[in-house]
Amino acid sequence: MKIKTLSLLTMLAFAQQALAAEQTKYTILVDNGVKAGEQIVDINDNGETSVRFIFKDNGRGPEINETIKLNKDGFITDYQAKGATTFGSVVNETFKVEGGTARWSTGKEQGSAKYSQNAMYLPVDGTPQLATIAIAAMAKSGKNSLPLLPSGTLQQQVAGELIVENAGEKQQVQLLVQTGVGFEPSFVWATKGEKPRLFASIAPGYLTLIEEGWQGNADAMLALQLKAETQLLEKMATELPKELHGLTVVRNARIFDSVTLQVGAPSDIYLLRGKITTIVPAGSLQSPVQHEIDAANRIVVPGLFDMHGHISRWEGPLHLAAGVTTLRDMGNDNANMQLMIDEIAHDQLLAPTIVPTGFLEGESPYSSRSGFVVKDLAGAKQAIDWYAAHGYPQLKIYNSFPKAILKDTVAYAHSRGLRVSGHVPAFLKAEDVIAAGFDEIQHINQLLLNFLVKPDTDTRTLERFYLPAKQVADLDLQSKKVQDFIKLLKDNNLSVDPTLATFDFLKKVDGTVGEPWRAIVKNLPPDVQRGYSRAELDIPDDATAARYAKSYAKMVEFVGMMYKAGIPVVAGTDELAGFTLQGELELLVKAGLTPAQALQVATLNGAKFSKVAESKGQIKPGFDADLLLVDGDPTKNIADIRQLALVVTQGKAMVPSQIYQRIGVQPFAKTTVAIRDFAEPAGKAASGGARTGHRHMH
Repeated sequence: MKIKTLSLLTMLAFAQQALAAEQTKYTILVDNGVKAGEQIVDINDNGETSVRFIFKDNGRGPEINETIKLNKDGFITDYQAKGATTFGSVVNETFKVEGGTARWSTGKEQGSAKYSQNAMYLPVDGTPQLATIAIAAMAKSGKNSLPLLPSGTLQQQVAGELIVENAGEKQQVQLLVQTGVGFEPSFVWATKGEKPRLFASIAPGYLTLIEEGWQGNADAMLALQLKAETQLLEKMATELPKELHGLTVVRNARIFDSVTLQVGAPSDIYLLRGKITTIVPAGSLQSPVQHEIDAANRIVVPGLFDMHGHISRWEGPLHLAAGVTTLRDMGNDNANMQLMIDEIAHDQLLAPTIVPTGFLEGESPYSSRSGFVVKDLAGAKQAIDWYAAHGYPQLKIYNSFPKAILKDTVAYAHSRGLRVSGHVPAFLKAEDVIAAGFDEIQHINQLLLNFLVKPDTDTRTLERFYLPAKQVADLDLQSKKVQDFIKLLKDNNLSVDPTLATFDFLKKVDGTVGEPWRAIVKNLPPDVQRGYSRAELDIPDDATAARYAKSYAKMVEFVGMMYKAGIPVVAGTDELAGFTLQGELELLVKAGLTPAQALQVATLNGAKFSKVAESKGQIKPGFDADLLLVDGDPTKNIADIRQLALVVTQGKAMVPSQIYQRIGVQPFAKTTVAIRDFAEPAGKAASGGARTGHRHMH
């Protein structure tokens, strides 16, 4: 019997070897080298590809299994994907070509198209293996572009090559730049030869996916990739904005006063070297200028603050086009953050002014690996010293931080001049971090978990999302415990960063677009649109959907209650750059704020709680010239904040419609603003000179 069993096992092993004719394994490492996932690709003798992909970071992540069949030209003819997304919604996607017709299904999305020529299907929740298929299909066709289904075109260029080595084996890989999907280029590393495949994909400062065994080459690959990215980013930074050298006047501007919430009479705003020098009644000062911008009686609003970002080098244009001129980054790779701040200072990166927040996490299987991960108070103090030395005004404490050293850590951060905010660490309540000395709490769920968690509730898991979605519906917001909590926040001078927009995902069912993005989604690239119509939580039926929606409505209501109680609210997003802040302001209005109050939250409050209130958040002499020229009246209709005709910041002027066109977004504003340039004849500068010539920028 034992001999027969061994024989059967042997036959099964041979069968598996025959089916798995070719296998490629990839490992996924987060930035500090900790393994966070893997991808295993098996290609059978019959040409069918099976992919197993799993990635877990910060207590969450997708798990996807794909089965893929290709035609003779290397294009997908049959595709199936099953699994779960980052937050647990079901992945069940199919694509099939039959009889000259392609049909696909992604949850509730059903689509079809005539398939008369090869086109590459782009799944909503696909794995990195799709890059291999695209790379190989282009190599086979001899072209550097592919038509995509449901729509679009993928284009590819070679940006560099490198010799990599593993245990004495060497091979040449190439860095490819792919465009046509999303808002930014995608950088992928591929092998060379007749059958090229994905070799690695690197997200600087976050993660590396690379063929198993070749991890030792990641640093050299990253250096070459950063150089290629920098060249493209510098080109964008010089081509899109207009430098405002010399004295500039913005004429006929109706200024929104972020203190009084009033809109003033037409004024002229004079700017020099990125600062506001003087503001006078329109037409009352005739001083020679180098640039003249006619606001044409538009309302001019101070630049907006997004108080909860995690910025990448490519997100800056999206922020700026939406009027976000200052971004409080709430946790990033430290080296990458320093690089971006330097690049912005040297006009090499198009991005808002960044106010960095130091990220401090504790060691656990659920740790987020941004910033510093510490085990004890000595490590926490060392991290805080680093942040203080690098000018960080604030510290963010995260989910796995050791509760035993929390109070002493907060006290030490305060002694070094840093504000302290963050998530509520696991097995604690919001009341506990208030007692420990927090100055601010991030996210509406972290606040309301105060009433929901039990001593053994592990909020490092997806429970921190599902528990509020399930139970806030039953929370009596007028109850004594809730009112006492609001008073506790008020008495301890806490500010709150509710990020209501991002938590819309708690109620979003498959086939619908979340409320904060409904007004803009049709302007986005087609592949982005599809992603925003997908559910993120597992919402199995209508009853669950109704309950989660009721919970979310109470979250919005709770923010309004806090604001009315005098608790400072800031406008943060933690989601799609730029657009989400506009949706956040709409939700603040839904919570009970007036549009003017919502604008105050995104300007004056932003400056105060970023510790830059002496230079930003208002339009007044001596302050930074961060100005938004708006069509319509956002003080009466907050949605008008999307109608931006011009953005001025960092001594530059930018036309949002031009930025959007560059990154594949349909513009929103219907009008343009002209900038007139005046050159002074040689030898006339001291006396003011004469105006000679002008140029328009639209």
